[in-house]
Formats: sequence, structure tokens, C-alpha cells
Amino acid sequence: MKNNIAKITLMFLIAMSFGLTAKASSEYAGTSASAFLKLGTGAPTAQAMGNAYTALSEGTQALFWNPAGAATNTTREVQISHMQWFEGVGDSSLAYIQPMGRTMLGVTLRYLRLNDLEFRDDMGIPQDWAGAVMQDFVASVSLSRSFFNALDLGATAKYINENNVNVRHINAAFDVGAKLRLFSNKLVLGVMGQNLGDTDEVPSAVRGGAAINTKYFTVAGEVVDYVDDKVRYGVGLAIHIPEELVQVAQFDIRIGYYNRDNTGFAEDGTIADKMGLDTTSKVSLGFGFYSSEVFGYGLGLDYAMMPFGALGTAHQLAVRLQF
Repeated sequence: MKNNIAKITLMFLIAMSFGLTAKASSEYAGTSASAFLKLGTGAPTAQAMGNAYTALSEGTQALFWNPAGAATNTTREVQISHMQWFEGVGDSSLAYIQPMGRTMLGVTLRYLRLNDLEFRDDMGIPQDWAGAVMQDFVASVSLSRSFFNALDLGATAKYINENNVNVRHINAAFDVGAKLRLFSNKLVLGVMGQNLGDTDEVPSAVRGGAAINTKYFTVAGEVVDYVDDKVRYGVGLAIHIPEELVQVAQFDIRIGYYNRDNTGFAEDGTIADKMGLDTTSKVSLGFGFYSSEVFGYGLGLDYAMMPFGALGTAHQLAVRLQF
């Protein structure tokens, strides 16, 4: 037993060193390209909980956040998601996990697009534009595996094709992550290096977080340091209504806080405005449900709402199927 604990601790420290290496290589502050990689597409649970998801990540949503979280899957899982951002920006994704013995293989596809935007020259005169304004595509492959029923490790390779106003850039990036599950998963620690690569081309980051899980609630916190931004933090709370209580599905109600910059005051009459969230860009809300038996399959749905003050309100919805 002592040998196993020592091995777990050593492997977790090795995983953490990947993140520290990423930070050491990006001490300078600058502006990275491919900023859309920060949006959190494919993980509405993370967005609803204030981006505090590195320790909580699981299933297909983990492929977009911390691939180590996919290591505990025991079945195949597919997810489709869509996020409606501001000014007509749409961001859709598809994810799949395939168990291969004790190793999980995950693949994702993501497509962000903006078809209409008003262009003006230096004099403020409107300009004609034909074609899509943004067409950004990301494909990824992930591998993850559990060790000693307590340590989860994962890695992701990304192909990034960014096409903005007919200017194309192709880049590669990598994620490496780890989760340490303690006390029968009641306490979980997570760490990862995200978007590791050329820091002029991708927004590399180091993330670390912790979560406390109980039958009826989960509390999570996280700190993230992007190469082109100041240190940010997020906290989240999920209240669980277990499946056996309602005999239909497990329901989750989620709320989060993330210390992003303020973005002004919204007076657009949207749902966020009506809920009194017209002056904040830091609070997020969401819900989810999961049923283990829908015609013999596991079915889940997750939704997140992110108010951004004067910019508007973003929404993301994901549906996943286990089989």
C-alpha cells in the first residue's frame, strides 16, 4: 500500500511538472493568436461553474478542458454541443470517447464561424465584403488512462486551422493533464498545461484546481494563468438531486463566479437583464441532467448561460449519449 501511495504521488508530481515547464517557457506577457481557444466550447458544465473544471472534468467534456478526466469512462460516449456567442458568432463541436482496454481514446471536432460583420475603412465608410468573416477549425486526439484507481493522466494533440477575413494560419498545440482522486473521490485535485506550443500563436496556460464532492453538492475552485493575461480564478457550486429521489434522472443546478473584466451595462431586455445580471460579466448559471437508462442508454444534457454585460449573453448547450 505504501509503495502504491508513493507511486501515485510521484506520477502526480511528474504531471504537474508539465504545467510548470509550460509556465517557465512563457514568462513574458504578450498577445497570442487563436484567442478563440479560451472560449470553453464543448464544456458547458465548466462555464456554468465559473471555469472551475480542471479537477471535475469527466467524459466527453473533459476532452475540451482536461483530458485526464476522460480516463474513468467505462463506456463509449458521444457529445454534440453548440455555443451562441456575441454578434452572431456560432461555435459547435462534436466529441467521442472509445475505451480501448484501460486506455481511453478521444477525438473532437470544433468549428467556429461568423458570417456577417460590418466593415469600415479608416474614414468610417462601410465596405463591401463577400464570404465568411471567421472560419476556425480545430481537430484533436486524446489519450487518457487511470493508475492505481486514484491517478488519472491524459494528453491531447490539436490541429488548429484559423481563417479570419481570408487570412489563414495553421498551428499545433498540446494539452497535458492529471487528476488525483482521494478519499473515494470526495476530494479531487487537478492540474494541466493547456494549449502548449508557440505562445505567439496559441494562448498557452497553466491551470490548477480542487473539488470537494458529496452526494448532494460539489464545490470547486480553480486558478489559471494564460501567457497573455493576468492570473484569473473561478469558483463553482453544483447542487445535486440524485436519480433515486426523482426516479427519472439526476438533476444538477450550477452557479459560478469567474473574475473576468467587467464589460459594461446591458439594457437589451435579454434573460440576463431580466434576472438582474445586466451589470456583471463574472457570474454564470446552468443546469444539467443525466439518466442512466433511456431505452438502454445513458443520456445527459448540460446548459450554461454566461452574461457579459454590454456585450450580451452567451449560451451553450450540450447533449451526450453513453452506449
